[in-house]
Amino acid sequence: MTRTIDLIADVGEGYGPWGLGDDAELLPLLTSANIACGFHAGDPAVMESTVSRCRDLGVAVGAHPGFDDRRGFGRRTIEMTADEVRQDVLYQLGAISAFARAEQVPLEHVTPHGRLGNLSMTDRTYATGIVDAVEKFDPTLPIVTPPGVIVDIARARGLTVARLVLADRAYEPDGTLVSRRRPGAVLHDPEEILDRLAQLVETDTITAVDGTVIPADADSILLHGDTPGAVSLALRIRDTLRESGARIAPLREVLNP
Repeated sequence: MTRTIDLIADVGEGYGPWGLGDDAELLPLLTSANIACGFHAGDPAVMESTVSRCRDLGVAVGAHPGFDDRRGFGRRTIEMTADEVRQDVLYQLGAISAFARAEQVPLEHVTPHGRLGNLSMTDRTYATGIVDAVEKFDPTLPIVTPPGVIVDIARARGLTVARLVLADRAYEPDGTLVSRRRPGAVLHDPEEILDRLAQLVETDTITAVDGTVIPADADSILLHGDTPGAVSLALRIRDTLRESGARIAPLREVLNP
């Protein structure tokens, strides 16, 4: 049976006249997009143009809510209560869904960004806030995330979870991401990334930084749009996945074959 995998990237992360990543070249290579919702990055003009471009290309639109930390790009910890997390995520879902509605495309998933997403894997406060927001906004929206506390909470409430593997991030033996403060947290060698993805498709595992082989059954594979060489890497990832016997398709087709 052919394996179906969604290829996703973080996009729409510019602000005003400042761009980040080559969205114009990257979007045509994707099946789904995580679009910044105005807190860690993005603004109304960027959100509108990114959603419109996704519509034209047939790329599934997803929300990418993060901490209200534009200066730190959402990669710094902000201490919050679960209610505060819920309110901030709801705010961001409302913003991106307005543009999706205006462009007549559905909002198809939610992927927490940066430090908010990392904390949701290990901290019940942040995980609960995100799940509360999705449940109140639209309980049919899949939450796209690596394994962790957020998965347990979401599934306990009957929400859909899609399993995410980050193509260009190093993993700890427990399945969490290596902190960006540590050397080697982001993978830059294309051959290393491609070998990892071939291993993933063939064995449903990846290798952690200490050599431990860990389970990594993926519905979506994420590439960071701000990674240098993201476009050429995305092309090679597509080829590697197909050569490994995978079919690349939007998340909706992965979850509903």
